[in-house]
Amino acid sequence: MHAITVAEPGGTDQIRWAPVPTPEPGPGEVLVRTQAVGVNRGDILQRQGHYPPPAGVTDVMGLEGLGVIEKLGGGVSGHAAGDQVLALLAGGAYAEYFVAPAEHLLAVPPGIDPIKAAGLVEVAATVVSNFDRVRLSAGETVLIHGGAGGIGSFAIQYAKAIGARVVTTASRKKASYCKGLGADEVIDYASDWEPAVMVATADRGVDVILDIIGAKYLEANVRCLATEGRMVTIGLQKGVKGTLNLAVLLNKRGTITATSLRGRPADQKAAICRRVEEVVWPLLADGTIEPGNQTRVPLEDAARAHELLESGENTGKIVLVAGYSG
Repeated sequence: MHAITVAEPGGTDQIRWAPVPTPEPGPGEVLVRTQAVGVNRGDILQRQGHYPPPAGVTDVMGLEGLGVIEKLGGGVSGHAAGDQVLALLAGGAYAEYFVAPAEHLLAVPPGIDPIKAAGLVEVAATVVSNFDRVRLSAGETVLIHGGAGGIGSFAIQYAKAIGARVVTTASRKKASYCKGLGADEVIDYASDWEPAVMVATADRGVDVILDIIGAKYLEANVRCLATEGRMVTIGLQKGVKGTLNLAVLLNKRGTITATSLRGRPADQKAAICRRVEEVVWPLLADGTIEPGNQTRVPLEDAARAHELLESGENTGKIVLVAGYSG
């Protein structure tokens, strides 16, 4: 088979579409013929050498995929060759075939274009698990950074479905897109966004923050928390080391937590998959949540997909599609 490989950590010029051995499913696993792959920020970090796969996981990129089961490993039940499935992965989907743990497979949401769904697995699993972690509930206000991206586009809609009020940051030209997703307030991240958040909340602050930025926003985020506010960091796009006035956090009785999905134990990831099927797929089926914007790129042209994601010009999700001609 062919897969996207990286000659050495670096830029998109290191990406190759090259022959590699076809993987074999082990016990509890399935071999899937790839139809589509969601592109994630973690893929770019891996290509650059900053986000290596967990021990024992292929170095082929790809954290989510859609495809047709070709072969079952030992002990797999409830699935059959020929089934179309979605998969939450620790790696491997940038290839003509990938191996996935059977417990990390998801059904395609009823009535949803399967390729659209291919770009929803990672974002849905990330958002649902983290909003569960910080207990976002109806009537609360959440600040979502990067509202026009893949995570943000989904998080805005899911937070509104919960019954939360949504404040988000995005570029000025993407404000209308975020508003269309349901955001109540869209703040230009290039401006002084912190006082704008406080104005939008009548100086109360926000109950929950979903942060993809990291160190650069740490102090401002904490100042924007309401009393008993909770912040979860899921990305480090702007640095890994920041400073924090602990007195501010203490006086707010605030909570800061951080999570990563890729390296979680298998049973936790399986539980997250089931949670996504339980709470998200019905919201997609009834139209409460829309898949959002999607840009499709041929699977073998992953370099172009990475360049597009790094440019910041895209809204929604980028998906690599096998056999797509553009």
